[in-house]
Amino acid sequence: MAATGETSILNDSADEKKVESVVDIPSIGSYDEEQGTMRETGMLKDSIRIHPIPTTDPLDPLNFPRARKLTCLGIVMSMYFLFTYLTTTTVPSFPLLQGQYGISYAQVNWTVAIPALGLTVGPLIWSSLADIYGRRVIMIIGTGIALVSTIGAAVAPDFNGYMAARFFQGLGVSPAATVGMAIINDLFFEHERGQKLGMWVLALDVGLLIGPLVGGFVMQKDQYWVQWHTAIMFGVLLVVELLFLPETLYPRSLMLKRQSMVERPEGEKSEIVCDPDISRTINLPFLNLRPVPGVGVQKPYDALFYFLKTWTYPNIAISIFFYSFAMYWWILSIITYLPVAYAQYRPEIQGLLFIGLILGTLAAELLCSGHLSDIIVLRLAKRNNNIRLAEMRLWLIYPSIIITSFGLILWGISIDRGHHWIVGQIAFFFFAAGIQMGNTVWSAYVVDCYPEHAMSVITFYAVLLNGSAFVNPFFIAPWVDKIGFSWTFGGQAIITAAVMGPVTVGLQRYGGRLREWRGPPTWVSPEYST
Repeated sequence: MAATGETSILNDSADEKKVESVVDIPSIGSYDEEQGTMRETGMLKDSIRIHPIPTTDPLDPLNFPRARKLTCLGIVMSMYFLFTYLTTTTVPSFPLLQGQYGISYAQVNWTVAIPALGLTVGPLIWSSLADIYGRRVIMIIGTGIALVSTIGAAVAPDFNGYMAARFFQGLGVSPAATVGMAIINDLFFEHERGQKLGMWVLALDVGLLIGPLVGGFVMQKDQYWVQWHTAIMFGVLLVVELLFLPETLYPRSLMLKRQSMVERPEGEKSEIVCDPDISRTINLPFLNLRPVPGVGVQKPYDALFYFLKTWTYPNIAISIFFYSFAMYWWILSIITYLPVAYAQYRPEIQGLLFIGLILGTLAAELLCSGHLSDIIVLRLAKRNNNIRLAEMRLWLIYPSIIITSFGLILWGISIDRGHHWIVGQIAFFFFAAGIQMGNTVWSAYVVDCYPEHAMSVITFYAVLLNGSAFVNPFFIAPWVDKIGFSWTFGGQAIITAAVMGPVTVGLQRYGGRLREWRGPPTWVSPEYST
């Protein structure tokens, strides 16, 4: 089934929810929350049909033991944590880097932008390769590149060499975005997506904020150890990936078609089994360097082609473009200008001032965000004849806009007027909570729009999000220098509210019609090809 408007795989009709009436898809069981596997009692979760369609194959990632699923989630989150950690952990050492390389503050700001450029380019390279050779090998190769380039950044003799190493750091860790999200999509069902994507986004946002906190203490040794300790973290992650990360790319459509009914003697249940004649997931070689069997034909440049095509799908293009360039990128404004705003404090104290941002991020995810998003969708779906709509996720965007804008305004004023540092911490808490909530909801929304094209959707998301992070450090310095903190961050708050409010209202009202008008993507995701 393809996702088309309000009759997509997300929101099948009320009649289709009766499993026994589905002719083309076998009835193979319902999801067991405790075991993380399927059981033979139907195909419903809270009276709503589950997605993706699982098989009875024990090698199906949806049927992996719960412990293995959570281990994979932890690995993906760890890499996504380092995805942003390596970008911002150098911020407290800016003065030392300026002295080492003889550069200005504007130039040292570029050292945050350059990894973001690698993070922007990477998904266009790695995504298609992960659809061909599998998720595992791409994650391992990316981590290896990040490890080597981090060592290069530690020993770089000049500014150009340092910038080159920083770019390859971002390029190497970038599979954490699209490939990491694809692993989550491979392992978990739709009704778990909000919670699991919330944890994934939490890793991203916490890494962005813990980086400067830790960096402020590590740079007391010297600026070189800021890179060396990051290299150690990548080394540990590489070992863990080699030992504990299985392949999750699975030929779902093919295996569903190969399922067959095994007849049992009268009085016993018949059994649906899969034909196990192709290597898949944990039966693949330790380092698989050949195309994964049964997942369809892909080309290495497909990710770039699909990225360009995704601009023509308004639900995705509108939501991600405006979230990236009217809301998310302000977090780089705060991170890169915090050392200037609190220049009276030592670097390690400046690092501690990121605690407000960290607490806001954690509070948003624990108290609302992902899991609350799942609950809201479930309850709204029950009121809608058990039909899910992607736009049901967007209700949390409104409080996200309000508290993000409030945090920006409060922080700008607190710096210009010299308020106590605790005022800034309160502003950081609200701002970070809003960003975390928005990031979780928007990422889940775009996947819900076209779940069978999750890799392409998240590639688009990752490129635009990191593209905004690349651009921001180039203009924030002259903006603040010209009009001050209050007007700069107040202006950012106005942009957030004035843009994101109408965008959210418009998508809630017309999102389903836009999908129906545009139709499903014309390309096929590998795991759904035959």
